[in-house]
Amino acid sequence: MPDTEPNSLPDSPSQAPGAAREETPEQAQQHRLAVFRSAGRTLAHQSVDHTMAERLTALLADGAEVYDLDAFADIYGDGPVAELERRTAEELGFPAAVFFPTGTMAQQAALRCWAARTGDATVALHPLAHPEVHERQAFGQLSGLRTVHPTAEPRLPTADEVRDFEEPFGTLMLELPLRDAGYVLPSWDELVDVVEAARERDAVVHFDGARLWETTAHFGRPLREVAGLADSVYVSFYKTLGGLSGAVLVGPESLVAQARTWRHRYGGRLFQQFPAALSGLLGLRRELPELPSYVAHARVVAKAIHEGLAAAGVPWFRVHPEPPHTHQFQVWLPYDTEVLDAASLRQAEAGTCLFRRWSASPSGPAGLAVTEVTVNAPGLTWTTEDVRAAVADFVALLP
Repeated sequence: MPDTEPNSLPDSPSQAPGAAREETPEQAQQHRLAVFRSAGRTLAHQSVDHTMAERLTALLADGAEVYDLDAFADIYGDGPVAELERRTAEELGFPAAVFFPTGTMAQQAALRCWAARTGDATVALHPLAHPEVHERQAFGQLSGLRTVHPTAEPRLPTADEVRDFEEPFGTLMLELPLRDAGYVLPSWDELVDVVEAARERDAVVHFDGARLWETTAHFGRPLREVAGLADSVYVSFYKTLGGLSGAVLVGPESLVAQARTWRHRYGGRLFQQFPAALSGLLGLRRELPELPSYVAHARVVAKAIHEGLAAAGVPWFRVHPEPPHTHQFQVWLPYDTEVLDAASLRQAEAGTCLFRRWSASPSGPAGLAVTEVTVNAPGLTWTTEDVRAAVADFVALLP
């Protein structure tokens, strides 16, 4: 991705001669992406690190591994899209699957279908779950669904909290892992108990499994067994598997057929989606088998970050959770986001991308910032000493 020069545009007439022109938000983002991409060492490759030409070239070079590129492109969901549905249903152990352009739409369809079947439009979920935080009240605005929260603790609800919750609900929705709480997961026994508690209340269980792929190491169970606890599951292809976009909903055949109807009504029956489908199929083949190694090394990296921050004398910090439940975790520091973002960028300009973007604490005291750390293929080469050294260099950039 080419660098974006902040002062490459001509000055506007109202600008004083010689005055520096500030970057637009888009220019600033392009500049950050270019810097992070150019760093020689990074803990994770992310899909945004690649140009359009690179993504398309890779699909053309590698797509034949998963589908016949001489075949005609998909038309309204056949061909490679149908193959991705079949493969996903097989991986998760469900009889049917349907592809959606976004996870937001997939879960809209799933939850409103379950509401029609149970006769109860109330969905129990965590207040930090994706639909509550990142989807602009879509459940209520578009589907007439009402949400309730069995717990507000920064973890998924317990079986007792589900069993004893005072309000009725038709569906229990569990985000696995709960991203905004730190990619946290319950234990396997706790998850089984929570599902059983919901069923005792005659509720169905839906997994928001955008990142379900990487939960198997924590649970010590195969993907089919994890997914099989639920009545339906949604999974994403770009968050973990490196796909371009897209999501799949799996469940009983009758539910999936109903969800296809709602996909059409929501405008999600796209004419052609073969680039997204091919990238999803490649993710299943290439990234999915590697996830246990990423999770294992994320634990090494998190421990080394903790040790590095302690050795550097940072007055307060938090690595959460310890150890990580997946290959992603949080780091908290007592600085303003602007200070930490600047240090991250300067370190990347020097060749090492340890942290990326920082955000203000959503619930903690002012002055705390949090970042998300991801470990995938390039991070496997980092030793404990490498991480500690990178942490020391980062802290040295702070005021």
